[in-house]
Amino acid sequence: MSSLSSGSSSGSPRRTTPSRPRRVRAAAAALALAAAGLGVTGAGTARAAAPTAQVWVTTADGAKKLSAEGSVPFDGTPQPVDIRIDAASKGQRFTGAGASVTGASARLVQSLPQSARESLMRSLFSTGPDGIGLNYLRQPLGSTDFDATDDHHSYEDTPGQFSIDRDRAEILPVLKQATAVNPAIRFMGSPWSPPAWMKSGNSLDGGSLNPEHYGAYADYLVKAIKAYAQEGITLTDLTVQNEPEFATSYPSMSMTSAQQADFLKVLDPKLTAAGLPTNILAYDHNWDHPNYPLDVFSRTSGISRVIGAAFHCYGGQVGAQQQIVNAGKRVFFTECSGTDSADPAATFGDTLRWHAENLVVQNMRNGGETVINWNLALDRNGGPHQGHCTNRCNGVVEIAGGNVTRNAEYYVLGHVSKFVKPGATRIGSTSQGAGGVQNVAFQNPDGTRAAYVVNTAGSAQRFSLTDNGASLTYTLPAGAVATFTWSGTDSPAGPIDPAAWYRVVNAGSGACLDAADWGTANGTALQQWACGTGANQYWQFRPTGDGHHQVVNRHNGRVWDVDGGPGATADGTRVHLWEYVGGTNQQWRAESTGTAGRYRFVARHSGRGLTVDNASTADGARLSQQSCTGSAAQTFTLTG
Repeated sequence: MSSLSSGSSSGSPRRTTPSRPRRVRAAAAALALAAAGLGVTGAGTARAAAPTAQVWVTTADGAKKLSAEGSVPFDGTPQPVDIRIDAASKGQRFTGAGASVTGASARLVQSLPQSARESLMRSLFSTGPDGIGLNYLRQPLGSTDFDATDDHHSYEDTPGQFSIDRDRAEILPVLKQATAVNPAIRFMGSPWSPPAWMKSGNSLDGGSLNPEHYGAYADYLVKAIKAYAQEGITLTDLTVQNEPEFATSYPSMSMTSAQQADFLKVLDPKLTAAGLPTNILAYDHNWDHPNYPLDVFSRTSGISRVIGAAFHCYGGQVGAQQQIVNAGKRVFFTECSGTDSADPAATFGDTLRWHAENLVVQNMRNGGETVINWNLALDRNGGPHQGHCTNRCNGVVEIAGGNVTRNAEYYVLGHVSKFVKPGATRIGSTSQGAGGVQNVAFQNPDGTRAAYVVNTAGSAQRFSLTDNGASLTYTLPAGAVATFTWSGTDSPAGPIDPAAWYRVVNAGSGACLDAADWGTANGTALQQWACGTGANQYWQFRPTGDGHHQVVNRHNGRVWDVDGGPGATADGTRVHLWEYVGGTNQQWRAESTGTAGRYRFVARHSGRGLTVDNASTADGARLSQQSCTGSAAQTFTLTG
């Protein structure tokens, strides 16, 4: 079996109904340790100590929950069950993990005393030791089946009277608390229904979008994206209809693939006219109908912002995602809600296993870039809710009586988001299928590696993990999940994808390179600032020949430019942004520093390196060219 193949999956979603049942810098958590120094054998001869991995475990009985189990040396031999890492085999990038702050979730979070609320937000979003670093939130645009009250609404219930004031009451404050903890959170917007007056039946529940209102609905979504941006929340990604094949008795709408494609042809130029680079994901429904997004792709081939498809877990098999990958598109997994088991005492273990196997391992072995649960928080009754969740849907956490309980979903996500960083690349790994030891592996931008392993067998399993000829051995209890992290030992810096957009992160400060003040003019300063999700912090490396690139800002289209033109070769010459004219002072070579995933950028005309002035760690520090010294101020990583 190819190491990048999907493996197999069994089981089905545990929901019984046809649908779902700013700038504060965060220090990156250390992911792995490599043993250093010398060991002494009994004969008195010195030898290098074996490299080690760190391991964290959650067991089905909840006795261990993201428990740090210490280091495991790569000093064993391959076992009959062997996870063989193939770092040369590359898959998709990891984009993020998280959930949705629904009206129900926001009401519960806001109900907590301030100290408890702050503690919860750190545990969910902090990238430090006290959190799991969730970094992706899929936000409903208007009412869903999990509102705080039964008073369903859109943002424009009366034509011409658009407002997101209801979100400002509780939802947006929670989002802002989350981004204060983790400024790198990425957001998706997903509406459950257009305003009723745009639809057949004149109701938020069910119906379809009247073609004469395609333009009005497109304007509505543009307004929503802009309104959220004014609140400091950038909706990088968008789906235009949640579960378009399930019109029901809560806010919802039927939309065929042909209708979705026709609507996207109206929406795309309106987003462009508004200057919005928002990505669009087709479909946003279950695994059982992959032909829906494939049909949307065929009908919208000229719309570049349609980057892929979004999937839910409530029907079909996860392997269907591979059809999207084979079509050259991206896969975002955007919703799944666990429910109580027939024996409530088994809920934690059942959810841990099924979600780890399907939402993480098999999703990501079939192209998934995200792992998104449904509600971030629900109460002890699985609410507030207005839908069909008959077996009690569960949130990532439960909030009841001022107390917070972390459900299995929290640990399923945490085993990913705490150790796999945005921009990480999936690497090859052999995996057993259903009923065995299953896994997915990633290489982080800094070169460290992580393997997410779930034992879906009915008994404890002993296995090995082999990388670069060295093996560790480990025994994992039945139904348990483990994450292994270790230092990569292969070639440090892989090729830069000229089609991708990257954040450029300085090794000395942890800050991202940024078009200052969202400037668009020639001469806009190039500075560092705490990493966020704004387009002014994303860069594309477009080849200019002989290993050099123009480095283009997504927000303004300007490139890194050494002030003064090709003749400006002195140390200390400022680097700013300018329209590209082909000068050698606008072309840069990315050189590996010799450490995994780290680069220095060398100007073609001068041979000098891009440098944060005075090795500053402050927001607003400017960039110049300096003689290459290998310092942290000249060292950068690329993240998605």
